Amino acid sequence: MDIRFKRIHHIGIAVPDLDSGAALWGPSGLGLTEEGREDVTEARTRVAMYPVGESRIELLEAMGDDSPVGQFLAKRGPGIHHICFEVEDIEAECERLRGLGLRLLSERPQPGAHGSRVMFIHPKDSGGVLVELNEFSSEQTA
Repeated sequence: MDIRFKRIHHIGIAVPDLDSGAALWGPSGLGLTEEGREDVTEARTRVAMYPVGESRIELLEAMGDDSPVGQFLAKRGPGIHHICFEVEDIEAECERLRGLGLRLLSERPQPGAHGSRVMFIHPKDSGGVLVELNEFSSEQTA
């Protein structure tokens, strides 16, 4: 089967808070321009996006200590949280990956930032890396 990954959409980086992350990644630090912030309430996460060519750096702030990002920060501290691939058809990709024996972290794609739908591959099945799949509708800009 052919791979349906369109591109690396973003690399997610867990930070204690978006403002401290912006100090490093933003104009006064590494020089990236923030594209915007958004609350992803289903994941209990605040995100800030920084375009880098066709990809982005996505800073992740926990909206609670018991949220997935909060638990990640408590266990591992700040750092790379996941890599995200943009896909054409998330349902087909999930089916294909399950057919390969990979475990996904939910039964169905979940709402993500910018109106996207997302799914995560269990890191135990992807070399210790949390991998996100992200699908945007044809009307959305990524």
